Amino acid sequence: MLDVFKTTSSKVLLILAIVLIAVLQYSYWYGEGGYFPRQNLLEKIQVQLTENEELKERNRVLAAEVYDLKNGAEAIEEHARLDLGLIKPHETFVQMSTVGANYQPIALDPSLSQISGHNEQNDDTPPETD
Repeated sequence: MLDVFKTTSSKVLLILAIVLIAVLQYSYWYGEGGYFPRQNLLEKIQVQLTENEELKERNRVLAAEVYDLKNGAEAIEEHARLDLGLIKPHETFVQMSTVGANYQPIALDPSLSQISGHNEQNDDTPPETD
């Protein structure tokens, strides 16, 4: 087998074959439409599809809101009350808080000497340090 590569022409053909294989491999892995660019494109497509689904849901909600505003007086009234703060004459508007039911306010004991994190001192004197 070593006798085959003794001539110059066979060595040149071997080098050309290696170069051709290297170029084809590079083209397959990194060229336009190659493996890595294709994987990158597929990843971008997945991200775009996810974003499109989120936007479709947002558009569906907006379309439902537009339909309600066009066809129902209740939606218009609700929008005027909540977003614009409008109320009818001789009506009291009460807005409920979204704080949980187990919320307990902090009661301050007037006998405590510390209020706002410092002792009752003259504001001109700095607090004592150890």
